[in-house]
Amino acid sequence: MNPRIVVLTAVVVALSVIGLVKFPFAGEEEALAAPGPQVYFIAPADSEKVTGPVRVVFGLKGMGVAPAGTDKPGTGHHHLLIDRPPLSEDELKESLPADEHIKHFGGGQTETELELTPGTHTLQLVFGDMNHVPFDPPVMSAVITIIVE
Repeated sequence: MNPRIVVLTAVVVALSVIGLVKFPFAGEEEALAAPGPQVYFIAPADSEKVTGPVRVVFGLKGMGVAPAGTDKPGTGHHHLLIDRPPLSEDELKESLPADEHIKHFGGGQTETELELTPGTHTLQLVFGDMNHVPFDPPVMSAVITIIVE
């Protein structure tokens, strides 16, 4: 086998493992083609009826996940807004507080389990920099609604 092909294949595989090159799964082509980074929910789906604990899985395209405090361009970490309005223009310029309505995933986590009371709840993802400040322009998911039974 040609040594150049072996090296090129190894480089592509290594880059895909660390997330710098992605190969789309079936149905992802449109999302990959969209401009700019995107954060979204893999699970649960909008309007889904779920039982507790609620498993929430975060998706991200166009950037990398790194723990809070990591000073590496193109990386950040997730914040989950629970049962609160979207962030205001002022909040988008500040370090996000950690409270019962804004959960920080500064360890680089990409999923969590939530204990939510039965009823309707809203969720939104916001991707923040090493200091918990949302990116400019903001990298935010749509607000989804789930029903906990």
